[in-house]
Amino acid sequence: MKKIGKAMYSNRIAIISISSVLLLFLLYNIFSVNIVQALSKYGSRGEEVRTIQTKLKRWGYYNGNIDGIYGSQTLEAVKYFQRKNGLVVDGIAGKNTLEAMGIFNSSGNSSTSSSNSSDLDLLSRLVYGEARGEPYTGQVAVAAVVLNRVKSSSFPNTIAGVIYQKGAFDVVSDGQINLTPNSTARKAAQDALNGWDPSYGSIYYFNPATATNKWIWSRPHVVTIGRHRFCK
Repeated sequence: MKKIGKAMYSNRIAIISISSVLLLFLLYNIFSVNIVQALSKYGSRGEEVRTIQTKLKRWGYYNGNIDGIYGSQTLEAVKYFQRKNGLVVDGIAGKNTLEAMGIFNSSGNSSTSSSNSSDLDLLSRLVYGEARGEPYTGQVAVAAVVLNRVKSSSFPNTIAGVIYQKGAFDVVSDGQINLTPNSTARKAAQDALNGWDPSYGSIYYFNPATATNKWIWSRPHVVTIGRHRFCK
């Protein structure tokens, strides 16, 4: 009887151990999903909301306080960002919206960069060569034009391909692309890579005061920032 009792006790311990492992596995997966699909919505509070507000305020979408509270102003700012960046306009900062803001990457991990260092460096040099001295928003818009071309089937599908396309940018032909960019140009490039597009989808820009190409004037005007006219 003692042997039978010990066997039953051992089996019970084994069952409890297996159950515990299964429970831990289930909890891990639940929390993992929550991390990957992290989102903020109306009524949310915390650091993620504060980060969202900070980015949207810097980019001109949000004018409220950075208080970590997802209220009506934050809701409208997120909708504005989604509308301008081709996202589903639901006011919820879900996975796709957070990725576009550069807050989370495609694996659901915290991210401050959506591109590798070589792309960031090259784009920063393009911004510095083409738009140093322009308003900060205009510098981001120049970088955004490059990224919009990457997305377009009419242009090469890489940042390097777009920038070095023959005749695309004067700074490549005159050597300014090789200048060392300042911190502002680098920050502008990173903001564009993180999803901010003040050009609203433009694929061209030019300076009306110096433009000699008549064709560029035929392009639909989208917005003017500083000395640059952005168009599609």
